[in-house]
Amino acid sequence: MPGEEEIGRDDMIIDQLQSDFTPINALPDEFNPNYLKLYYGKLFPHADLFRWMSYGTDGKHTGCDQSFFGRREFSFTLDNDIYLRFQSFNSASDMENAIKEKCPFKIDIGAVYSVDPAKRHAYAQAGDNVFTPVERELVFDIDMTDYDDVRYCCSGADVCLDCWPLMTIAIKVLDTSLRDDFGFNHILWVFSGRRGVHCWVCDAKARRLNNEQRAAVADYFRVYKGNENSHRKVSLMGQALHPFLARSYTNVLKDFFERKLLSSQQLLSEERYEKILDMIPDEGITSDLRGKWQDNRRSSMGKEDINIFRWDQLKHLLQSGKQKAPGLRRCVEEIVFSYAYPRIDMEVSKHMNHLLKAPFCVHPKTGRVCVPIDPDRCEEFDPTTVPTLSKLLGEINMGLRTEGDNEWDATSLGQSVRYFRSSFLQPLLKSCKEEIESSYIAKKAQSRNSLSW
Repeated sequence: MPGEEEIGRDDMIIDQLQSDFTPINALPDEFNPNYLKLYYGKLFPHADLFRWMSYGTDGKHTGCDQSFFGRREFSFTLDNDIYLRFQSFNSASDMENAIKEKCPFKIDIGAVYSVDPAKRHAYAQAGDNVFTPVERELVFDIDMTDYDDVRYCCSGADVCLDCWPLMTIAIKVLDTSLRDDFGFNHILWVFSGRRGVHCWVCDAKARRLNNEQRAAVADYFRVYKGNENSHRKVSLMGQALHPFLARSYTNVLKDFFERKLLSSQQLLSEERYEKILDMIPDEGITSDLRGKWQDNRRSSMGKEDINIFRWDQLKHLLQSGKQKAPGLRRCVEEIVFSYAYPRIDMEVSKHMNHLLKAPFCVHPKTGRVCVPIDPDRCEEFDPTTVPTLSKLLGEINMGLRTEGDNEWDATSLGQSVRYFRSSFLQPLLKSCKEEIESSYIAKKAQSRNSLSW
């Protein structure tokens, strides 16, 4: 078995490794660690994970780097918080056998290193730069807990259909920008299994970004000052919104804020409207709105939602022609951004050596599978109906069979695996094959030219 057992105190950065797993006898009914053996044995798409992480280098083309997959770090989290860092595998069968043997509670994926991670200590005497990350997907981690100051239906790890639109907004905003502003094509969105989403940008040019370039991409999406969620302050600089922010506001944020969040979170209810009034830098307007809202609290509003009614009043006052100060007209946008704009874990995106949970893992708190999300249909995604481990094994036990070669064809996981293959993996591998062939041809041509000199 490649790799070695470590307790997570390595100097490499770990993507929020859980240290609070619930004891087995207290786990919810949806998750039973004893079922993982069946899940990894019958349903987990080992071959697809291998093909993805190989990026076409497992082919027979002369230009393939056969050492590529073996230099990728995998990390297993086992029961009792045992972390196996720097696992590496020489083949698809090696990886599959290790997963089936260990039955990890979580599988994290790290960078591709300059040398086999499991053999890194053998190179320790050779210098500081021998064992170093050389390639890694550009990743984003968005966690619902970072929105706890602007959602009131849930807190912490809990999510529901009233606050989940915050994740839908994040997917729509980032996916559009990554494609249109940066030119990336091979992007995978994955449900974290409990309270958030992960994004994997897998284009070759994204995987080869250094830390400084990753930080620049992450900073492109930054609109907040400060680090503490409770003191987040939006800073929209300049006379007009940056084109990316203007597009995000017009196409996504404004609609979701007004159509979903205002009412579902009761943002302008008696208990909460002061927070929004505090964002208006004009005491006269603040007093005017407060007076209006106290008056209509006493009067009957009929069937109209008071949150929407008050929001229309606020917009009318702040965006009327009487308001000359740019800061007041911009204030409506800043309120919407404060409540709805994506909150990215910047450190995860900036560093190549962060670990991120692999798709199709089972979350040990909820028992739900970390399934891919189609960004074109993300508004339809319901985290409360994602297949659980117990549901999937129940479907297998029912004996339902299809003409497919895999048991997941007969389960509710089948649609997710098929989407992963057809919409993400196949186009990605086609692009990788073309890149390998064109790089090989270019090197041969360069070699011929150098010989002719």
